[in-house]
Amino acid sequence: MNVYKERLHLRWADIDANRHLRHSVYYDFAASARVNWLTAQGLTSHKLEELHIGPILFREEAVFRREIKPEDQVDLTIELTKATSDFSRWGLRHYFVKSDGTVATVLNVDGAWMHLQRRKLVVPDLFVQNVFSQFPRSADFEWVQPKAK
Repeated sequence: MNVYKERLHLRWADIDANRHLRHSVYYDFAASARVNWLTAQGLTSHKLEELHIGPILFREEAVFRREIKPEDQVDLTIELTKATSDFSRWGLRHYFVKSDGTVATVLNVDGAWMHLQRRKLVVPDLFVQNVFSQFPRSADFEWVQPKAK
């Protein structure tokens, strides 16, 4: 599958007192990129409202390897690392890659789908499953079994 990649546009407000990207900005960029990818596949905020579901995160973790400075050109890629067969649970990995190919940060999330009215985890409908089946997969992608309650 094709790699999903976005060029990041760093703003002065994204930089901390040490003149590198603030830690919380990585999470914001990753969230925006996920939403941008879903929207491009037709899973818009309107469609999520119609389905009464939303993505939730159980875990969000960044491993910082190299600084990103204001003048750096950075691309962000996203790949699916794991999923249940119905895509009710999933994991995504984001790479923040500088123009010279250096991986500056790896950000991992584990998520699921929640029914917004019942406030319960749900299996997404076939439309959502189809969208997630198109997510670019990591080389170490694995199918996982849902955990027993």
